[in-house]
Amino acid sequence: MTATAATSAGHARGTRGYRRLVAAIWAAGVGCFAVLYAPQAILPLVSDDLGVPPSSAALLVSATTGTLALALLPMSYLADRVGRTRLMTIALVTAAVLGVLAPVAPSFEVLLLVRAVQGVAMAGLPALAMAHLSEQVRPSAVGVAMGLFVAGNTAGGLSGRVVASAVADGWGWRAGLGAVGGLALVCAVAFRLLLPPPVVQPAAPSPVAGHGHLRRHLRDPGIRRLCLSGFVLMAAFVTVYNFLGYRLLEEPFGLSPTLVGLVFLVYLAGTLGSPAAGRLGERLGRRVVLLGGVLLALAAVLLTLSDLLAAVLVGLVLFTVGFFAAHTSASGMVGNRARVGRAHASALYLLAYYAGSSVGGWLGGFAYEGGDWPAVVAYVATLLLAALGLALLLRRTPALPTAPTPAG
Repeated sequence: MTATAATSAGHARGTRGYRRLVAAIWAAGVGCFAVLYAPQAILPLVSDDLGVPPSSAALLVSATTGTLALALLPMSYLADRVGRTRLMTIALVTAAVLGVLAPVAPSFEVLLLVRAVQGVAMAGLPALAMAHLSEQVRPSAVGVAMGLFVAGNTAGGLSGRVVASAVADGWGWRAGLGAVGGLALVCAVAFRLLLPPPVVQPAAPSPVAGHGHLRRHLRDPGIRRLCLSGFVLMAAFVTVYNFLGYRLLEEPFGLSPTLVGLVFLVYLAGTLGSPAAGRLGERLGRRVVLLGGVLLALAAVLLTLSDLLAAVLVGLVLFTVGFFAAHTSASGMVGNRARVGRAHASALYLLAYYAGSSVGGWLGGFAYEGGDWPAVVAYVATLLLAALGLALLLRRTPALPTAPTPAG
């Protein structure tokens, strides 16, 4: 591909630059999401060791996703001034270093503070990575590239949970968190070494234009509905993964912490399914895949009510596939719908997405404390019904653009 072609259209699928870019963003997603969700697998151990109830322990996830959500838009403006790739590097390294330091926190309150600061650092990655991919690859390859990025996120979420639980079973939850911090440092180095120079240069930043982009996106009913979809989908997803571990440690299952961590291997379904959802969306339409993903997740969560471990695991696999199909479709729709100000559109979507994780995941703890797992399933089903309604409303919005222009 010539320099001119690269500059005008971005990396073509299958080229060396495309492979390096996707690999770098994939590594960043692994490091970021390993740190973000590592506490989920060890929440019961934290509850026992520090004497906090499930709803309080869940704040170790909610505090991070909450500050991440609040910092997304400020980080998108900061990226206009310091550069996206530089800010993504700083964000990933900072989050990893804090991950290594978190285990020495002397109290639950200090640990919660460290996790909140981690969220601010990690806000420099997700929206910027989505916008960078949307600009640096050709429009025809955006869906697959975004699916691979989401696959990196799921691989990170999986590795963080499995590593943390396996190490914690032998050496305690603090060692588990530290091990995940070390993994994130390795990913930060890989990201910096693999990331190619940008071939499409964004337009010069303008604060006035940035505010205009936000107003334009907020007036778009499609983007509003996609953001609300992200909120309720993530609230449902995080609730299931926050509190299923508590259930599996108790009777009739009585699994060990290591085995509970291995249950998170079903996350591989999301890793494998996200690129497939991207390709399917290009063939059938992303709105169709979004609707199908929500319906699958809704049916699957009901399976987890069973007292048979096999049925619970099947339900969790299908729930994970449905969630990531829906999320991949929604995030891709936001990237393609925003003709200008793509970083701001991505930030809006992820603000809603992580706000759903923070608020929805925390509220799910009260459902578990009040009515055990059946109450959690009822809560999650309600959220998914809301997502279903939003997916149906999206069918009435104007057709999405098929060839996005470079963001301004």
